[in-house]
Amino acid sequence: MKIAIFGTGYVGLVTGTCFADLGNTVICVDIDKEKIKAVKKGKMPFFEPGLKDLVMRNYKGKRLFFTLNSKQAIHDADVIFVCVGTPPKANGEADLQYVFNVAKEIGENINGYKVIVDKSTVPVGTADKVARIIKKHNNDKHPFDVASNPEFLREGAAVKDFRVPDRVVIGTESERAQKLLSQLYSPVVRADKPLVVTKVKTAELIKYASNAMLATRISFMNELSHLCEATGADIKEVSRGMGLDSRIGPRFLQAGAGYGGSCFPKDVKALAQTMEHYNLSSNILRAVDYVNERQKRSLLPKLKAFLPNLEGKKIALWGISFKPKTSDIRESAALVIYEQLKAEYADVYAFDPEAMPEAAKYVKGLKLGKDQYSILKNADALILVTEWDQFREPDFNLMKKLMKKHVIIDGRNIYNPKVIKDNGFEYQSIGR
Repeated sequence: MKIAIFGTGYVGLVTGTCFADLGNTVICVDIDKEKIKAVKKGKMPFFEPGLKDLVMRNYKGKRLFFTLNSKQAIHDADVIFVCVGTPPKANGEADLQYVFNVAKEIGENINGYKVIVDKSTVPVGTADKVARIIKKHNNDKHPFDVASNPEFLREGAAVKDFRVPDRVVIGTESERAQKLLSQLYSPVVRADKPLVVTKVKTAELIKYASNAMLATRISFMNELSHLCEATGADIKEVSRGMGLDSRIGPRFLQAGAGYGGSCFPKDVKALAQTMEHYNLSSNILRAVDYVNERQKRSLLPKLKAFLPNLEGKKIALWGISFKPKTSDIRESAALVIYEQLKAEYADVYAFDPEAMPEAAKYVKGLKLGKDQYSILKNADALILVTEWDQFREPDFNLMKKLMKKHVIIDGRNIYNPKVIKDNGFEYQSIGR
């Protein structure tokens, strides 16, 4: 099948590459000339395990192409995926200008029947607006269908998630579009990994609802962690006891420094904004967002319990990305913690296995080290922000020799408190 992908960001590049790897001919369209050049040379715009090799294999195999020529891509495609960004506006509402720009281009250049697929995360009702824009600029010359096919790609596991999805959701009321998209996804659908076909608006809502539920679980545990600290309970044990209930399950029940990334924060806000647009209560969603933002600020008081005056103190941060296995620093707890420390006139150094190029570009004044140990020299404290595997079993003896004071704030509960204290460190974690 011939596929056009509009947008070579996270969703577009992963989706296009994986479809090409299944044998389809895929043209990825972007307006950023430098990005297109870089990808052709094997330089990925973000870190995602396994993606670079997959991109280059399919590019060299002439199944995956990159272009600035949107008109040709539209003409050649059977299916057009819209994978552009939908960043939040100041009020939390999703900004759909890039989606609508693509719809306009499609309308102006459509040359026969196409299925246009909204894969970007968009509010319920967006497909109807996209269809109206295409119709307006197409003058009803050519038939088309607009479908919704939300993405469920986890950063750090996106290739696997595409190949072995929990489910594939297709929203359409057109039999022709359903048949085409079902055929396209047939290689990855299994009996226990079903294709779910719904109305368009239902599919649009499934994406937001899924992310909001996962965010709710995280914020619930973060809220509960404060009660654990006040009473002497252990949030890790509470989580395990809850997760063993088959009705609840163990995933997304870990307390920490708060969630971040490109999805959960903006999707929770956007869903709340959509509900309020329809004059409906969004109390739970607003609370989830509030608890998360508060949680990102909960580590500084823990640090100040050991170091009341942070002026001139050297503080090391392990982790800048919002989670492991990604270079994405958007909405990362590390950025909030850094701004708090900077306001206290602390001297802040950070290390991250993948996110330092992003931090160097976008985080003013943050000092970056060559490895996790170099930033510990004469440090007064270490804050663990991102639970990269290489931080899980560090050399405590070396750390103790390097650090001026032996304070560790564990923002992800990855260490055993007894082990840390037995190694001579003062230690505080979340809800324990």
